[in-house]
This record gives sequence, C-alpha cells and structure tokens, in this order.
Amino acid sequence: MKTICLYFEIHQILHLKRYRFFDIGADHYYYDDFENERCISDTAERSYMPALEALHQMIRSNGKFFKVAFSLSGVGIEQLELHAPQVLTKLQELNETGCVEFLAEPFSHGLSSLGDEDGFVSEVKRQCEKIKEYFNQEPQVFRNSELIYNDDIGQMVHQMGFKGMLTEGAKHILGWKSPHYVYHSACTPQLKLLLRDIQLSDDISLRFNDHEWEEYPLFADTFIKKIAQTPEKEKVINIFMELSALGIAQPLSSNILEFIKALPNCAKGNDVNFATPSEICDNFKSVSALEVPETLSWVDEERDISSWLGNSMQREAFNKLYSIAERVRIANDPRISQDWDYLQATNYLRYMTTKPSNVGLDRSIYGSPFDAFTNYMNILGDFIQRVNMLYPEEIDNEELNALLTIIKNQGEEIKMQEKEIIRLQTKLLKMEKKKKKEK
Repeated sequence: MKTICLYFEIHQILHLKRYRFFDIGADHYYYDDFENERCISDTAERSYMPALEALHQMIRSNGKFFKVAFSLSGVGIEQLELHAPQVLTKLQELNETGCVEFLAEPFSHGLSSLGDEDGFVSEVKRQCEKIKEYFNQEPQVFRNSELIYNDDIGQMVHQMGFKGMLTEGAKHILGWKSPHYVYHSACTPQLKLLLRDIQLSDDISLRFNDHEWEEYPLFADTFIKKIAQTPEKEKVINIFMELSALGIAQPLSSNILEFIKALPNCAKGNDVNFATPSEICDNFKSVSALEVPETLSWVDEERDISSWLGNSMQREAFNKLYSIAERVRIANDPRISQDWDYLQATNYLRYMTTKPSNVGLDRSIYGSPFDAFTNYMNILGDFIQRVNMLYPEEIDNEELNALLTIIKNQGEEIKMQEKEIIRLQTKLLKMEKKKKKEK
C-alpha cells in the first residue's frame, strides 16, 4: 500500500515600507501596515479559508482515512492574530478532528540555521510554544524555512529532540535513489528524513492551471493512479507545498479545490492511504543514510541556497544581519526582539536575487534587486544603530553579558525581598488581629 504524506506551509511576512537613507535615526518603524493588512486579508479570503474549509470537509467525509499536516511560522501566526484570526480558528477546528499534525519551524521563517545556531534553537522553541498554545500539540517533526537542510542542521534538529524532518528530494543529493522512501541523517541515524516528491508536488502547486502543460488538465484519478503505479517497494509519497498554492498560485476558478477534495475517494480505490509525518516516522523504517554536506532547499532548479545567498548583496545583508545576533539576544529588549524576528524573513533576501529564473518570485515594491538591497540595508542600518544605542559598541559581547547577568540577578534579588516584605506584612497583620481578639 502507498501512503501519501500531505503537508502545507502557512507563512506571512511583514511588508517593508519605503525607507530612505535620511530616515535612519529618525524613523524606527519599518512596516507598511496597510499593505500587510490588505495582503493577509486577501490571502485569507482567496486561499486560506476556502482551502481549509475544503480540507475540513475531506476529513468529515472520510473520517480518519484522510490526514494532513501544517506548519506555521511564529511571525505568520502573529500576523494572522492581527488581520485574519478566522484562519487560526479554522485551524483549531481542524485540529479537533484528530487528523491534523502541526510541525515545528523557526519562529521568524529566517536563515538562523545557517548563521546563528543559538538563535535557531531559541526560535524553534518559541514557535513550538505557540503551537502548544493554539493547538495543544508538541511538535515531533521539524520543517526548516524553505526546507533548508544539511548534515549540520540535521544534527541540531536531532539535539532539539525531533524524530523527523522534512526536506527536498533533490536529484543532486539522491542520485539514482527515489524520494519515495524514508531516509535518516548521516550524522544522526535517529533523525528520519521525509523527502518531498518534486514532480508530484509541483504538478499541483505550479502546473495545475498551466494550459500549455502537456498533462493539462490534471484529474484526481490520474494523479492517484500515477502514485499507485510507482514501483512496489516505494511506499511513501511526500507532497509538500504552500497552502497559498490553493487559491493564489492556482486560482479557485481552476477547480483546484475540487481536485484536492477528490483525492481521498480516488485513493481508496487504488490502495493508497494518507498519514501524517509523525506516523510516517513511526511506521516506516529508514532504508539508508542520506549525506547532505552542501545545503539544499526547495527553491529553483539548483535546489540550493543561491536564491538567498547567491550574490554579494545578499551575502552582505545576511552577514550584517547576523553579526549582531548575539547582542540582540543578550539585550532582550521587547521592541528590538520583535523587529529582529520580522527582519530575518527569507523573503527579504530573495527579493535581492539576480538569478534569471525564479519561479513564483514577486519583488513586492522593488523595481530591481539593488532597489530591494538598498531599502533593506537602510532599515538594517537604523536597526543596528538602535542596538548600539541601547548597548554601546565599545562594550564587547562578553562584558555586556556579564553586566546584564548582574542586573538580572539584582532584579531577582529585589523580587525576593519584595516577596519577603509582603510575607512579613501579612504575618504582622495576623498578629495584630490576634492581639485585638485577645483584648
């Protein structure tokens, strides 16, 4: 029997406003609130809500047979809280069916796994807390931003306690091997790897409404038969995509939701079932280790990180951003920390790419990669200035950490003393009451 693992990503960045060089030091707010609300509301109306309702209907119609997984960035959750809380409510309804799994990922949807190990671990922990808060689930499987993975990242993910991780079934990594098996990390055999089937996933998310595609129109029975006809030993079919593929990349007028809703019935007739990533990890043994010394992702033909770090502008922005990671973490200032979460999103670096072929790339307000770079670096310049004003650059990280530890300890001591004062005041009050009664 074949098993489909169906997963959707939900992420929303904050759109940056036009920020000039002369704004540095004068304006510390970087976001286009109108565009953020418009974009999220539009995505929720055209994609998230109808897609989630369709998935909910599929669960109601098929019981425990149909299962699906989601991951939400922490930043995405915060934006949905503000502008589209109905999406979170719908996800909670889906969660109550017992047929949905929520995965872990970095809070910011950023590249901290490549530039800030301590921050990466902290981000994942915070996102897991958000998932626990909303859905009462403790994620067991991890999904990195943009499905980014290498052996070192796999080791970090295993050390955080996850049993599985999603990544890309890239040909340059697999070679002759198939993505239709469970593999494990070369460094940590306990971490199982679920590899996205690129062709089947992109047939839905990228090509479904392409009238020039040789397989257009794609029907659910044809799609499921293609899965059923894979070699007998290839049991696991991982279909991963953004939820916005249903309604945005592939408009509702293309009948994409009717296609999705027909999948379970077609699967039942072809000895194909559905499972969550955790169930795949629990029920399937790994066939071999997968060595990934060079970082891979799910973007562009190369399936590497060149879409974010492929040119000198991107690398400069990346290095500048993560050069202050430790100071931001040590400072622990709420407003600084919030902007830090927002400014890490992978989208900002991708706007700067100069690669000729970029599927699904929308440069937002920017007319060119250099335009995106200039705007981002102006904002980053102001942000770094704020960090340095809070804690002067002359103080090195070690000295700063020591000073803040002293302040923290003093604060805790004051709290303890305040508690002791309250305790003694209460005791004194009781004694006075007792004396009055004795009189």
